[in-house]
Amino acid sequence: MTRFFFRMLRLVLKPFMLVWAKVGTPSGMVRPAKDQSNVDLECSKLALYHFSTCPFCIKVRHEMARLSLPIELRDAQHEPKHGRELNHRADLLQGGGKIQTPCLRIEDSQGNVQWMYESSNIIKYLQQRFS
Repeated sequence: MTRFFFRMLRLVLKPFMLVWAKVGTPSGMVRPAKDQSNVDLECSKLALYHFSTCPFCIKVRHEMARLSLPIELRDAQHEPKHGRELNHRADLLQGGGKIQTPCLRIEDSQGNVQWMYESSNIIKYLQQRFS
């Protein structure tokens, strides 16, 4: 019964969350082209595992937009529909150890990977690294 209640609640709230995600997206900061290309290169080693309607994921995506960060988004909510699609949910579980979003996958220059959970920690990390 509880599972049904939360499933229905998600179904009812989904359109509102999607509108908030779209309408609430801030304008990105403008950097000189050379600086932005360095940021783009650094962001190529980052990936955000997210659910489209998760309010904490929306907060992180808004901060990414504000900081003009082209971080790859990986949908961890839905299973792939075709064999060619990647299963980001399984990757998150295997790499990070749990299916919880948002989760930022951070790869350093040596290829070491860190998995960062919690929206406040991710936002703080992005601000410190890219502001």
